Amino acid sequence: MNGSLSKTSSGGQPLRFMPKSVVLANPRGFCAGVDRAILIVERALEKFGAPIYVRHEVVHNKHVVEGLRSRGAVFVEELSQVPEVPGGAVVVFSAHGVSKSLRTEAKTRGFRVFDATCPLVTKVHVEVMKLRRDGYQVIMIGHAGHPEVEGTMGQAEEGMFLVEDEADVERLAASGRITDPAKLAFVTQTTLSVEDTARVVDALKRVFPAIRPPRKDDICYATTNRQEAVKRIAAQTDTVIVVGSMASSNANRLREVAERMGARAVLVDDADGLDPEWLAKASRIGVTAGASTPEHLVQDIVARLGQLGFGNVTAAPGETEDIEFRLPAALG
Repeated sequence: MNGSLSKTSSGGQPLRFMPKSVVLANPRGFCAGVDRAILIVERALEKFGAPIYVRHEVVHNKHVVEGLRSRGAVFVEELSQVPEVPGGAVVVFSAHGVSKSLRTEAKTRGFRVFDATCPLVTKVHVEVMKLRRDGYQVIMIGHAGHPEVEGTMGQAEEGMFLVEDEADVERLAASGRITDPAKLAFVTQTTLSVEDTARVVDALKRVFPAIRPPRKDDICYATTNRQEAVKRIAAQTDTVIVVGSMASSNANRLREVAERMGARAVLVDDADGLDPEWLAKASRIGVTAGASTPEHLVQDIVARLGQLGFGNVTAAPGETEDIEFRLPAALG
């Protein structure tokens, strides 16, 4: 085979490639919602000066957060940490969204608020509020404790239930808390694994046959595109590096998808997280990045891999993303 390796693709055709090479997933990294959230913080700093206060990490990436912090952004977990200032402190809500109670608190305290919630998360919030107004109980598929889940669940004072897996569905069905299965709907966190979510949805439909699905799939385009992209490269590689934060739901899902495709996979914040001994077992490496990861961190990974002998770099084909989200009018 002239030094090449062979592996069978998902379509059954043998793939041949040179060893000690790197395949970059496409698309990868920043999505439109993340771009918008970061730009909102940057524009607020330019317009109002430091400090501005950001409720939670604006996106889940320590490099992005540290860069904004160095420019005067102050990250807080509770609005009680925001001081009283003449004219009202400038506050930015993170891309993950917030509950109605937090919006009320910010308004009561007179903050000048700029909402960096991803518009695709806002869409889910609006749907939850409409469903509750129409008398539906709502089941959310998501990860407990994630800020997006807390924000979405916080759109209703009651009548919402969180499930993470099929076992949670069975427990909810047995709990007696669903008062009218004919008036029941579900929504999902936007950054879930497509396959995992499908299994939970199947369980919901089996237990609650009349359950109402979202008007449009809640898992966002960027999550879906990046999971499909990592499937393509994992089918052609033995090792996949996902660049992203451990706190990032979508980055963790990319690692899981790669592992399910049969590749060894690791999630690292940056090039310093690479373990040369672990990579010594690799023949061909796939590289992707979560939706909160800036491209320069991917290029740092590629450069470090080159130093380790993985010098042949190719980009995989993939979906083209041209979606843009508007900034708040006051910052546009």
